[in-house]
Amino acid sequence: MLFLIIFTWTPPHFWSLAIARREEYAKVGIPMLPVTHGIPHTRRQILRYTVLLIAFTLIPVVIGMSGLLYLAAALVLNARFLYLALALQPGARHDLPIRTFRYSITYLMALFAALIADHYCRLLL
Repeated sequence: MLFLIIFTWTPPHFWSLAIARREEYAKVGIPMLPVTHGIPHTRRQILRYTVLLIAFTLIPVVIGMSGLLYLAAALVLNARFLYLALALQPGARHDLPIRTFRYSITYLMALFAALIADHYCRLLL
């Protein structure tokens, strides 16, 4: 389960940074998605992977691996990630890719912290 979460978290995380640093990647010839396929395509892929990530983060609740504490945290964290992924789509604000990248770091840490906290709270009850 953790592998699926990290696997689907990685593209929106790195592609957001790649949009913010597209010129640098292009200059040194690193074939990141915004360089090879363009920023609009990359934005759509970020949104697709974010939706998939949301689905995967809810599986621990569905299979009984975690409870309500994790669910509440996952819903709040996912809502913010989805908001940022949607806000990236028009591309009007130049600070959104780096904000999305920075949030994704906090997102993963908070999601896993909630998973651990939920586990220990369930043990105590």
